[in-house]
Amino acid sequence: MTVPPLRRVLTVLAVVTLAVTAAPAVAVAEPDPKALTWTVQPATPSGPDQRRWINASLDPGQVVTEHLAVRNFSKNAVAFSLKAADGYLTDKGRFNMLSSDRPSVDGGTWIDVQEKVTVGPGETRVVPFTITVPKGAAPGDHPAGIAATVTSTGGTVNVESRVGFRVMVRVNGTVQATLPVQGLIARYTPSWNPFAGGTLRVRYTVGNDGNVWVSGTSRVAVSDLFGRTSHDATGAVEELLPGGSREMATRADGVWALGRLRTTVTTSPTLLGDGQAAGADLRPVSATVTTWVVPWAQLALLGLLAALLVGLRAAVRHRRRRLAGLLARARQEGRQEGQESVLVGGGPADGVPDAGDARP
Repeated sequence: MTVPPLRRVLTVLAVVTLAVTAAPAVAVAEPDPKALTWTVQPATPSGPDQRRWINASLDPGQVVTEHLAVRNFSKNAVAFSLKAADGYLTDKGRFNMLSSDRPSVDGGTWIDVQEKVTVGPGETRVVPFTITVPKGAAPGDHPAGIAATVTSTGGTVNVESRVGFRVMVRVNGTVQATLPVQGLIARYTPSWNPFAGGTLRVRYTVGNDGNVWVSGTSRVAVSDLFGRTSHDATGAVEELLPGGSREMATRADGVWALGRLRTTVTTSPTLLGDGQAAGADLRPVSATVTTWVVPWAQLALLGLLAALLVGLRAAVRHRRRRLAGLLARARQEGRQEGQESVLVGGGPADGVPDAGDARP
């Protein structure tokens, strides 16, 4: 039976229409990370445990099996991608793992986990993974992260949303921890109130030159020209991974300075992770910077006082000279008046007796 041409055209249009309307349905089925809620945490084979992350102290060449639990709080089943990568700390001190477009070269490559896991709505799935330490691994901490991710396509950009936790692998061996101070700068701002000290602002960078995960303390001491300490404060150095660094700043008010001002920063590391390792080499480090200060307000006050003293002394001298001149003038006038009275009235010098000398 032959199909009329018009009927064939209508059939083709119907097929095209169904194909066009079916395409958006595929895009809608793609998981939207904004509509999903899930968690990933360390676990045992039976389910999630109380650990926030995994600490593993291993020997070179050792292999250990761990578990993670993925819980899906959404209303639909979701296929999650499981990924591991090297870990690092952001500028704000938060732990993160390298994105998928950045290759891992350290602890992230030691983790082997299945690529995907499908979790039903409200369901929790436990997934095993292994950590294999290479035989030639250097002693110290090798941070990594493991996460369950969902990728959505927005136009030409793929957006990866992930939730995970850190995996801190410590290779047993010699542990070293130092927090060197770099770029130490101290700037002194004098107060224009001559009876108040100035402000000292100190900025520096603390790095982790050791091979382990540490925090620590930072002590800032300021001493004047005579060696007296005018400011001594201790602050906290937040966690630092090997090779990481953190900018620090402190401010000291009411600092009196004359000439040389010495600022010394001393850092002391504290081991994190599995606690104090046997034979750990924890070394404090110090750095000092010298600032030369001219106390203009105090010098201006001293200059004013000196000018007042000089002016007062000159005024006293002028007054004394004036008084001395007046006294000398008074004496001179007195002598002149005495001489004039003698010449006018006469006296015993003329051989004429005074009336007071006459006798009856």
